[in-house]
Amino acid sequence: MSLSLRQIRYFIATAEAGQISQAAVNLAISQSAVTTAIKDLEDIVGAPLFERTPHGVELTPAGRRFLSQAYEILQKVTEATQLYHVTSAVKGTLSIATTYTVMGYFLPFHIERLRRQFPGIGFQLFELPRESVEEGMLSNRYDIAVMLTSNILNLELTTEKLLSSQRRLWVPARHKLLSAGSIGFREVAEEDYIMLTLDEASHTSMKYWSQTPYLPRITLRTSSVEAVRSLVANGQGVAILSDMVHRPWSLEGRRIETIVLHDSVPSMDVGLAWRRNVEFTPAMQAFRSYFRRAFHIPE
Repeated sequence: MSLSLRQIRYFIATAEAGQISQAAVNLAISQSAVTTAIKDLEDIVGAPLFERTPHGVELTPAGRRFLSQAYEILQKVTEATQLYHVTSAVKGTLSIATTYTVMGYFLPFHIERLRRQFPGIGFQLFELPRESVEEGMLSNRYDIAVMLTSNILNLELTTEKLLSSQRRLWVPARHKLLSAGSIGFREVAEEDYIMLTLDEASHTSMKYWSQTPYLPRITLRTSSVEAVRSLVANGQGVAILSDMVHRPWSLEGRRIETIVLHDSVPSMDVGLAWRRNVEFTPAMQAFRSYFRRAFHIPE
């Protein structure tokens, strides 16, 4: 039996989600397809990659070693398949405004690929609060922005969504809510709550909480995602945050589980923004086309 990229992708999705069922949801495939792919991969590797637990799966020592190799394999494949996009024909400088969350959890990977594909373009990055990005775009200081489009308020900006990141409840391993069945805002309101303030996250949170009869029992506000991750993992509270910033482990190596709420929680949308009616330069068009290809958006 030979190793396949499908098996590697399913393995990575499961390792990141910590649950086969959640990996299947994220991949939009059946749970049995993920289970079969992982079993076949374990047969090829010759060692168990996951340890089954009551709440999901955890990587074995062999699984942790294989995970780093799996990331390298996918990166090399991506580099190889993108070679035909490399062009020196497009030249110029592109000033890109972005916000903190997008810079920290989304953009660096794509900038690295863009620089390889368009060596003639100079990319200048500016990390700013959302209102400063909007003002800078309207005053022509920046050509284009990559930001949380769900937060944009100015109607003079045109947006194009690239992805929607679902928001879920973060809880520590073995938390009582993991076995409580259907969970909504009522149950979350009974828990100590860690409120992230970065990129207007607290404002966004209170907008959807305000549409319910409940309020979060906030015990701490912080602008650090890593602080939220650590506090949740160590049992100091729960939080509702997007999949884009989720990692299954805290800095101390403790597990963070996620729960899909039965109540409606808006997604965190990431996308491009530019001045309405602006004339696209070749560099701007190359930038937009790259993201359209990367996220399968029709031209």
